Order: sequence, then structure tokens, then C-alpha cells
Amino acid sequence: MDLRAPCNFCTSIRRSSILSRLPPSPYSSSSLSCRRKMTAELQTAVGVNGRTDSYSPSIPTHKVTVHDRQRGEVHEFFVSEDQYILHTAESQNITLPFACRHGCCTSCAVRIKSGQIRQPEALGISAELKSQGYALLCVGFPSSDLEVETQDEDEVYWLQFGRYFARGPVERDDYALELAMGDE
Repeated sequence: MDLRAPCNFCTSIRRSSILSRLPPSPYSSSSLSCRRKMTAELQTAVGVNGRTDSYSPSIPTHKVTVHDRQRGEVHEFFVSEDQYILHTAESQNITLPFACRHGCCTSCAVRIKSGQIRQPEALGISAELKSQGYALLCVGFPSSDLEVETQDEDEVYWLQFGRYFARGPVERDDYALELAMGDE
């Protein structure tokens, strides 16, 4: 279902008491050139401070589709190239997995199905995993329309660190468990 709606930047300008006394601008809500295409859950981009009125039409905006495997949901929304994907999703009441918000863990890890993402601050995944198509939503900026799929945090952590810190899956040791329980 396609809808047409004026961008929030234009409608917020007209709502301003000072600017409402000025003659209509070419970017008023009646201007078709300023209308953004949206579908049922598609949202417009949100600015750095979380307010939709800080949207800048000069910054490219991309459609981001997130397949949330854990919840069985698909989210579609727009994100400006200068905005973090996770931050924009949250400002639009879209719940996605996260923990640190600083690119240091793997809670918000995704696998890129199509598109490009820029993530200069993603310390939580190695260059090798990035080259295999993994990304972190909390510090990721879209560079094009993007389709991603959430990943299991433990799976990504194992891919990242497992070969260095573990010697395979841990087997249950019932005798050690009995000894530990006997101490209590």
C-alpha cells in the first residue's frame, strides 16, 4: 500500500508560529516535490537529536529492511546516511536487539543480505567478519538501500573469538557438578 505524506521538516516549518506568518514556501506540505513515499510501516528519517524536524533533504536517505529472526518480524524504515540504524529504528518505536550501543559487543549483529553499510566504529567484529557480510546496527550507517538479518549473538561471538578462547563445545561433567553442589 503506497501512501504519500509530506516530510516532517516541511510540516514542522509551517507549524512554527513565526514562520506561519510568512508566505508559503516552495517546500510547503502542499508541494508534491517534497512528499516522501511510505508503505505501511515505513517511516521518515529522524535527526541526530531524535526530532523529526531536523531532517535535512540534502542528506541521502535509504530504505532499511531488518529481518528479526528471534522475533519473526520484518521492519522497514528510512535512515539518513548520517544516522545510526539502531538509533533511527528506536526513535520510530522499532525494537531491535542491542546491548552496548558502542559497537563493542555482538548483540546487534546482522548479516547483510543486500546493500552497503558503513561502520567505522564497529570494534565488536573483526575485519574478517565484516568482509563476510556481518555488521553492527548500533554503529552502522546505510550507504545504500539495505536488507539485513539479525544473528544469534552467541553464534557471532563464537565466529569472532571461539577459535582463540575455546577448544570446542563444553561437555557437561556430572561428577564436577556433584562436587560443586556438595560444597554448598
